[in-house]
Order: sequence, then C-alpha cells, then structure tokens
Amino acid sequence: MTLSKPTNAAVLLLVIPLLIGCVSSALQDVSDSFASAILDQEDVAIVREGLPAYLLMTDGLIESNPNNADLLMSGAKLYAFYASSLVSDNMRSRKLTEKARSYAQRALCLKQAEQCKIDTLAYDDFKPALDNINQNATNELYTYGLTWAAWLQAHSRDWNAIADRPKIEALFERIVDLDESIDAGRVHYYLGLLRSQLSPALGGKPELAKTHFERAIELSQGKDLAVKVALARNYARMIFDRALHDNVLHEVLQADPKVSGLTLSNTMAQQEAQHLLDESSSYFQE
Repeated sequence: MTLSKPTNAAVLLLVIPLLIGCVSSALQDVSDSFASAILDQEDVAIVREGLPAYLLMTDGLIESNPNNADLLMSGAKLYAFYASSLVSDNMRSRKLTEKARSYAQRALCLKQAEQCKIDTLAYDDFKPALDNINQNATNELYTYGLTWAAWLQAHSRDWNAIADRPKIEALFERIVDLDESIDAGRVHYYLGLLRSQLSPALGGKPELAKTHFERAIELSQGKDLAVKVALARNYARMIFDRALHDNVLHEVLQADPKVSGLTLSNTMAQQEAQHLLDESSSYFQE
C-alpha cells in the first residue's frame, strides 16, 4: 500500500524521536566506555592531555539529555577528578569544581526534589534533612558529597567555604549509614581526609581519621592504593610515625596497580608514594 504524504510525515514524526533516543543511548554507552578507559589507563599524561576533550563530549551529552542523572553524575565525578588531581591552576580548579558540583546537584534534584538545595541549609537544619534522603538516592548524594569535597579543596583558603566542612562530614556520615560499601568504601576515605585536615591542637581527629582509612582499605580489599597513601600522608605524618609511613608506602609501591576502575588512581598513588618516600628523611628529621 502506498502511503500518502501526510501519513509519511506522521511516520517520520514518530520515527525521529526513536532514532534520537537510540543515538543518545549509543552515545551514553560510548561515554561509559570512555570513562572505563580513563579509569583503567596507566599513562597519567595521556589522561591529563586527553580528558578535556572527553569532558567537552560529556557536556554535549548532558546538554542533549539534561534530565539524565547517570550522565550528570558521570560528568560531575570526572570534572571533580580532573580539577582536583590534574589541574594546578587554583582559579581553574575553582571553576571546574563549581561545574562538577552543579552537575551533581542537578542529579540529586532529579532523584529527590525536596532535598534539591540541601547545602544551603544551616547546619542545625542540614542534619535532619539528611535523614530524609531515601536510600535509592545514595549514589546521587555520594556524588554530590565528593564534588563538594573537591570544591572545598579548591577553596581551601576561603573561610566561608571551610565553614562547610562540618556539613560535608555529616553528609558522608549519612552515606555510611545508607551504604558504607559504595564505591568500594571510598566514603570512609573522604571522611578520613576531612578529619585529618587539622592538627589535634586545632580540633583534628587523627585517630578517627585512621579508623576511616583502615575501613576503606578493608572494604576495597587493599586494592585502592590512594587510601594507603592517605594513611601515610594524612595520619602517619601527623603523628610523626615514620615506621608506619614508610612501611605503608613501600606496600603501595610493591602492589600491582592494575585493578579495574582503579588503575589510573593507583598509578597516581604510586607516583605520590615515591615522592613521599623521597622526602621522608627531611620530613622526619629530628
């Protein structure tokens, strides 16, 4: 049967959205593949040079799919990683972590609209609001927490930003309650970092930080080498324990960095471990 022109037009109007949907789905699969390739890359220089192009591609995907929470979280995590690990210019880091945080907030808003701008609440209202976060929004809340932590790092000289640290800690504590194993236990890694930023004299909690680092190591089965480096850098150095410091870093250097999803992070951790060992003697001079 021959279709009339109006019927053909009607069919096209139905088919085009389906084609666009298929293309978007395929692009998201490509995006996921690229993300995996980045995380499993051993050459840090390749990632440093190539990641900006991938970030632009992610921006385009998000612009085409503004209500896709998975894409928003992927973009948020990669912008946070790039800004905090591969960018040395502080002004750029600030702008990039703002974007990471914005993407993460949008994802959280899509998942649980009533908690959309939870970060603007005063601390006394913030903690009760966290209790209202549903377990099915754990991934979005965690992504927002890690981008907020990256933002804090980029704004470490801003006292208004530093005032947010207790809220970020409370957010990660809530995630521990919801699912401490998320991201192979990295929520404990972030809590350890936050609780070892200050010396004990200024309110820091090094022993509590150590507990978090050890739990993160346990949950990752010792495969997340960045946590071990943090244990040496943020805890052993703080309490001036050179034996622990050097032993842990030697463990890192002797480990196989090739772990699915952690290879890039582990490679960077080994580079930092070597650097910390090289300056160990001067740091622990009596």
